[in-house]
Amino acid sequence: MSVVSGVTVTVPATTANLGPGFDCIGAALKLYNQFKFTRVEEGGLTIAVTGEEAQRVQTDESNLLYQAFIRFYQHIEQTPPSVKIEIQLGVPLARGLGSSATAIVGGLVAANQLEGAPMSQSQVMELAIAMEGHPDNVVPALLGGCRLAASGGAGWEICDVPWHQDIIPVVAIPDFELSTSEARRVLPTEFSRADAIFNTAHLGLLLRGLETGKAEWLKTALQDKLHQPYRKALIPGYDSVNLAAVTAGAYGMVISGAGPTLLALTDELHSQAVEAAMSSAWEQEGIIANVRSLSLDIQGAKS
Repeated sequence: MSVVSGVTVTVPATTANLGPGFDCIGAALKLYNQFKFTRVEEGGLTIAVTGEEAQRVQTDESNLLYQAFIRFYQHIEQTPPSVKIEIQLGVPLARGLGSSATAIVGGLVAANQLEGAPMSQSQVMELAIAMEGHPDNVVPALLGGCRLAASGGAGWEICDVPWHQDIIPVVAIPDFELSTSEARRVLPTEFSRADAIFNTAHLGLLLRGLETGKAEWLKTALQDKLHQPYRKALIPGYDSVNLAAVTAGAYGMVISGAGPTLLALTDELHSQAVEAAMSSAWEQEGIIANVRSLSLDIQGAKS
C-alpha cells in the first residue's frame, strides 16, 4: 500500500425504494457529485464548493463528506491528514436523489484511496451502510446499477438487479425540499399482514418487470402500501403529477427515496411526453420542477 497526494472521486445520484422496495432497493443514475481531496502540509481543513446550491453546503468539520472521511480514519485507527476539499455539486440537495449517500461514499472512497486502499470495496460498503443507516442509496452509489440489499448473518448480501435497456427513468425534481427525517416521521410503526404480503408480492414482480421490461408487470409492480400512501401528503400535487405521467405513457410513478422528487418509469417512445406532462402538472400547482430523462449509471463511484 502506498499513500497518494490527492484523489478525485465521482459519485452518482441514486433513486431508492422504487415503490415496494422500501429501504432495500436502489439504482444509480447518471447525475453526479465530484469530490477532490488534496493533502496539505498545514492548515487543517479547507472546503470549497461550486455548483447550484453551493452556498448551502457546510464548509467546516460538520460537512458530511468530511465526517465520512474522518470515520474512515477512525475505523483504521489512524490520524487523518490535513486536506483541501473541492466539491462540484450536480445532485440536488434534500430532494430524494441520494445527495447524502454521495457524500458518505465519496468521503470513504477518497480516504481509502489516499491511504493506498487498505480496505476492500465490500468493507467500504459496510462502513457506508453503517453511517447511512440503510443500504438502498449508498450501495448503488458505490457499486452502480440497480441493487437489492438484504442483511445476512455476517453482513449484507447484495444482489445485482438486471435493468432492461428499454426502461427509461424520468425524474421530476421540484423547487422545494423534503427532509428524510420528516418523511420518516409520517410513517406508522406497525403494518398489517395484508400490507406486508402486498409489498412482498409487488417487490417480486418489480424485480421481474425491471429485468424483462414487461409493461403490464411494471404497471402493477410499482404500487406500494408501506411508505408512499403516507408520504405523498407531504408532496403538493402528487396525485396530479401521477395521473399526468401515467396518461402520457408512464408505467407508473413513485417517490424517489424520501422525496420530494418523483420518478416515472417509461419507454423511449413516451419519455418526452412523460417529461412534458409531469412538468405541466406541477406547474399548474404553482411548482416549478426540473424534469429530465436519465439513464442508469453502471459504474458507481469512480476515482
